[in-house]
Amino acid sequence: MPRLQTSFLFDLDGTLVDSVYEHVLAWRDALDEEGIELSVWRIHRKIGMSGGLFTNILLRETGLNITEDRIDRLRRLHAEAYLTRARKIPPLPGARELLAYLTDAKIPWAIATSGRMETARPVIENLGVDVDSIPVVTRDQVKYAKPDPDLFLEAAQRLGIDITTACVVGDSIWDMLAARRAHALGIGLLSGGYGREELERSSAYRVFEDPADLLHHIDEVGGRR
Repeated sequence: MPRLQTSFLFDLDGTLVDSVYEHVLAWRDALDEEGIELSVWRIHRKIGMSGGLFTNILLRETGLNITEDRIDRLRRLHAEAYLTRARKIPPLPGARELLAYLTDAKIPWAIATSGRMETARPVIENLGVDVDSIPVVTRDQVKYAKPDPDLFLEAAQRLGIDITTACVVGDSIWDMLAARRAHALGIGLLSGGYGREELERSSAYRVFEDPADLLHHIDEVGGRR
């Protein structure tokens, strides 16, 4: 019988690059600019979902008036603050090696991020990924981002694979919820700050520390040569 080919669809922030807390601080700077007080831990709990949904929830939690102008302004301020940090953001341990292994083994893989290409491109380039040869799906290319499944469904389509044969690798509950809704297997990483139980409750069937740990156990999740 023909062997079913496993593929991997990766989140970006907190999964392949160590950028979660830079996003948190950039959102804090943006909120400060707008005179909005919100604890950093509350911001962190929303990282990984789409920027529009993120700002809607944050503004709703603060009880402030939500307008399209304010949401657009916060998004712009966040992007500006994040881009001042982006070039210094390193890949997570084992990220480059993991992607190189999959490429050498001819195992299909793609990146799907709730960030827009404007903020994603610098850290993707730090990874050494060529966006012209590897499918990279960003928020500005789909109708809805996480926790909706659109990003991962689009990534699977670009790879030409059946989403039900794919493993979605992410660090947040929003990644795992999107994976579940896309009918893919979810693999959680602890490198974004969410706990093992949170990821497992959100449908992660395996949880690893970071990309290096995933690579060390890659044969356990179907990543065989």
